[in-house]
Amino acid sequence: MILKNNYFILNEVLPKVVCEDIKKFGNQHIDEIGTTGGISKQDIQIDKKNLKKLKKTRNSNVVWLQEPWISKHIQPIINFANHAAGWNFQIDSAETYQFTKYSKTQHYDWHTDAGPDVYDNGKTRKISMTINLEDGSNYEGGEFQIDHRNTNTGKKNIETLGASKTKGTAILFPSHIWHRVTPVTSGTRYSLVVWFIGPPFV
Repeated sequence: MILKNNYFILNEVLPKVVCEDIKKFGNQHIDEIGTTGGISKQDIQIDKKNLKKLKKTRNSNVVWLQEPWISKHIQPIINFANHAAGWNFQIDSAETYQFTKYSKTQHYDWHTDAGPDVYDNGKTRKISMTINLEDGSNYEGGEFQIDHRNTNTGKKNIETLGASKTKGTAILFPSHIWHRVTPVTSGTRYSLVVWFIGPPFV
């Protein structure tokens, strides 16, 4: 797929007071270990080796949110970015939002959010969004990086997006783009992750 933009940034698009409200609300809930497509919560419960394997790829804690007051802030962002980035993907809805916490040493290695699979409802992930909820001066590490290997010879072509550490800034990208969060070395990184879905590409 040839893209005009591999990612699109909206600086400080989510008001800081809303960032704080989401953090407060998310932290009031019991979190769980973030998993990947290859290892489920059930796998972790059955075999501790799976937990060790998981943490090599992904080590973060998540809370699932689906609050209307959050949605009213998110919907205008995707509507604008999808058009402004030149993607114009057909988007029907969003999956449940993921409030994510990365404490010291936690990370998420290289991955994509979408593969060839289509969900049972006939939809597929098309656009991913991450919004930083914490001021970058309050944590170290936790860099958000994009790998442009999808669009060149296949070799790694890594770009660190410094804007990802600005509170309230949204980074949106097609869900098949490779990306990662580097290990946090101090403090806690909080983010809100949303996946927007629609009919499969033809």
